[in-house]
Formats: sequence, structure tokens, C-alpha cells
Amino acid sequence: MAKHTLHIDTQLVQALKRGEAEALDALYDKYWEHLLAISYKFLKDKDHAEEVVQEVFISLWRRKDQLQIDNLPNYLATAVKFSTFRFLQSAKRRKEIEEAVYINEFVKADDKIEAKFLKEYVDGLVEELPTKCKLVFRLSRDEQMTNREISEELSISKKAVEWHITNALKAIRKGLKYLKIILF
Repeated sequence: MAKHTLHIDTQLVQALKRGEAEALDALYDKYWEHLLAISYKFLKDKDHAEEVVQEVFISLWRRKDQLQIDNLPNYLATAVKFSTFRFLQSAKRRKEIEEAVYINEFVKADDKIEAKFLKEYVDGLVEELPTKCKLVFRLSRDEQMTNREISEELSISKKAVEWHITNALKAIRKGLKYLKIILF
């Protein structure tokens, strides 16, 4: 009976090489259940195992002109095993990428929240500064004006601008140290 099966398989492979779709159907009907069991053994997921088996038969059809098969059952079993391992490797890599993207997005969102909080906190500290000091600091940081431009705009000396900015930065540093003590 094994010789009879081998003879039928050889005939089916030859028909497949000639492009006879019925030969592919016959091979699929004959081997799909066994191949599904092989793939399922590793994947533990019927849908994914079916997908792997389908891909093996699709590949068999696409490469029908190049086939050099001596033992069809072994050839198909080996093809399913390799395809299953590629599927597992691909799934593992996909999961790693998804986790990296998720973590990256989470970190980005967390960073944005922290940056917003810090900006609001610093803005609050700036609001507590004396009026002139607050105005000089805002022109320097928010409007990106140079000390000379601020000096001309407010009709004060360049040294006075530097003094106001220095005092503003000291007050902000002091407030941030206080925040660090509270948070940590």
C-alpha cells in the first residue's frame, strides 16, 4: 500500500507541475489534516495552524514549476514545520515591536504630562515674582528678546535686566527644589 501511495503522490506532483489545479486539491484533501496537526502541535491555535497550512499549499502552487520532490509526505511535513517556526518567530517579533511601541507611546504621554505639569508649576512661580521681574523674565523667555532689546523696551539698564532675570531664575530654582522635596 505504501508503494501505491507513493505512486499516486508522484502522479499528483507531476500533474501539479503541469498546472492542474485538481492535483493541488487532491493533495490538499489528502494531507491537510495531518499537516494541520503538525502545525497545531507548535502553535496551539487552530486558526493560525490553518493559516500556516494554507500558506504551504499556496507556496506549493506558486513554485510548481520548480518542484523537486522525492518524498511528498516528508516534504510537506518539513515545509509546515519551517513555516510554523517562521510564523512563531514573526509573531514574537511583532509582539516585541508592539510592546516597544506601546511602551514608547506610554513614555511619551507620561513625558508630555510631566512637561505640562512642570510648565504650569514654573508659570505659577513666575506669577509670584514682583511685577518688573516677571515682565523682564517673560520678555526674555517667552518673547526670546535679548537683554539689550529688553533694556531698550523697558527703558532700564542692561544690568537691571540681568539682575531681574537672575532673581527670577533663583526663585524658580528654589521652587523646583521645594517640588523635588515634596515629590521625592
